[in-house]
Amino acid sequence: MEKTVSEAIAYRRSTRVYKDISIDAEKVKQCLVNASLAPTSSNLQLWEFYHVTDKESLKLLAKACFNQSAAKTAQQLVVVVVRKDLWRQRAKANIEFLDKVYNKDGLSERDLKRKKMATNYYKKLIPTIYVDALGVLGYIKYIIFQVMGIFKPIYRQVRASDMRIVAHKSAGLAAQNFMISMAAIGYDTCPMEGSDTLRVKRILKLPRGAEINMVIGCGIRDDKGIYGPRFRIPFEEIYRLA
Repeated sequence: MEKTVSEAIAYRRSTRVYKDISIDAEKVKQCLVNASLAPTSSNLQLWEFYHVTDKESLKLLAKACFNQSAAKTAQQLVVVVVRKDLWRQRAKANIEFLDKVYNKDGLSERDLKRKKMATNYYKKLIPTIYVDALGVLGYIKYIIFQVMGIFKPIYRQVRASDMRIVAHKSAGLAAQNFMISMAAIGYDTCPMEGSDTLRVKRILKLPRGAEINMVIGCGIRDDKGIYGPRFRIPFEEIYRLA
């Protein structure tokens, strides 16, 4: 029986050693479907999920992850990839979706206004934020937006580095969806930032514009795979009622 959300969150631990027991690739794939439902900035979904089950590829990736146990003993690996370079295609997909949703007669004035606002968002605002030229345009936009921000609230994260952070945050939300979904069905995971990302990209044959967000080991936890009891800073120290 699947765990509740709270049970899955409590169960999830970063598992660094896995039992030599196979896990169902289809179940892992379904957890990745759940990952794709995570919230994402501007609904651009600038992510891809590489589900690795091939034994030889697993060995190569484990080596690229410095042969740490969480990679070396994993039955499967999931590589979360950020694709900020696909923003044009993803914006276009959103526009096509809007055209399909609102492609009917007798739309109310409210629906027509909503369609126009959303379409303009993807046709005008998104390019304004994402278009850059060697980082120079981003800094020009940054200065302009900071000046405008003196007079009114305004979005300020317009540099290329800012948009990278935005894309990686969305990918991180998707990764968490995945790991909680895995925990709900009794599967274990370990998110790893420790890897040679260039080698990971080469193994997966990723294009230059792709970036590795994290590599996630997947399997069934071994007793020695959990390194001690969970520690968290006391909640009272981090909770602020504003």
